[in-house]
Parts: sequence; C-alpha cells; structure tokens
Amino acid sequence: MRIKIDPELCNGYGNCVMTAPDVFDLDNATNGAVVLAGHPTDADRIAVDEAIADCPTRAIRILED
Repeated sequence: MRIKIDPELCNGYGNCVMTAPDVFDLDNATNGAVVLAGHPTDADRIAVDEAIADCPTRAIRILED
C-alpha cells in the first residue's frame, strides 16, 4: 500500500497525525501533512483507514500496489 496526500486539499489540520503518528507528520514549511513511511506496513492499515476517515478535506488516499 502507498499513501497519497493531495497538497491542494490538505489544510494541515493534523487529524491524521493524531490518529496515526507513526505514519503522518506535518511539514513545518508548508503546514501540510506528509507521510513518514512511504509504504506503511499492513499493521498500520487500521490507523491509516481511521486517518483517512478523520481527514476533514479528504486529502488522503491509499494506492494499492
């Protein structure tokens, strides 16, 4: 699985960081979300799914490999 964050949609609310801190962080320069791990493990899937659901702008997508 790969995670794609649309920088046009992300407003840096940080919900993803609170939900999945091992996967997401906020970039200090852009205040947008970034993925810490380019290919999260299957163990991260539940947290990533919750982060997607918690994103108010729907900026996060999963791209299946």
